[in-house]
Amino acid sequence: MKIFIDTADVAAIREYANIGIVDGVTTNPSLIAKVGRKFEEVVREICDIVDGPISAEAISVGAEDMIPEAKKLAAIHENIVVKVPLTAEGLKTVKAVSQEGIKTNVTLCFSATQALLAAKAGATYISPFVGRLDDIAQEGMTLIQDIVDIYGNYGFATEVLVASIRNPLHFLEAARMGADVSTVPPSVLGQLLKHPLTDIGIEKFLADWETVPK
Repeated sequence: MKIFIDTADVAAIREYANIGIVDGVTTNPSLIAKVGRKFEEVVREICDIVDGPISAEAISVGAEDMIPEAKKLAAIHENIVVKVPLTAEGLKTVKAVSQEGIKTNVTLCFSATQALLAAKAGATYISPFVGRLDDIAQEGMTLIQDIVDIYGNYGFATEVLVASIRNPLHFLEAARMGADVSTVPPSVLGQLLKHPLTDIGIEKFLADWETVPK
């Protein structure tokens, strides 16, 4: 399973990229707003750090505006993946730009039927939001299993990108289900790295080493 980091915080991206666990990056308007910098400036810097898919989101609503915006975003860097919403206008955009070789990430997916339609339109990635479903008392990870099964049934090339991951269990279940990608906020990546027994083991080894004759 590929790991994308879900943030526009360049320092965090650099930190985890240096560890060697980041395959790509996802951003959105909310994440960009948090860093308080110009959009294109941030995206270009991210592309310099991570040599992998970098999702940048279109903010237009209608396809007539979204299509040229998608082309403009894709022109920033060869690794840009254009995020579009799972709407009829978004899927029109996916169909149009995918024919020109532009990669797309269809976002805000909340049902398996939506995911099926996105795949038929030619989406490169589908982003089901598991945490937001959990927030309204629906089992978000059930959606991932449904999409993985449906895509497997029909051999769709669209990759399942698990989004809105809130905790390590979401990540673990995504891997068990065979999701192609999980996009993970820095806070959860930090949790994935940590285990108390690892820390205890290091402390014990170091303490024992001090007793070895030098």
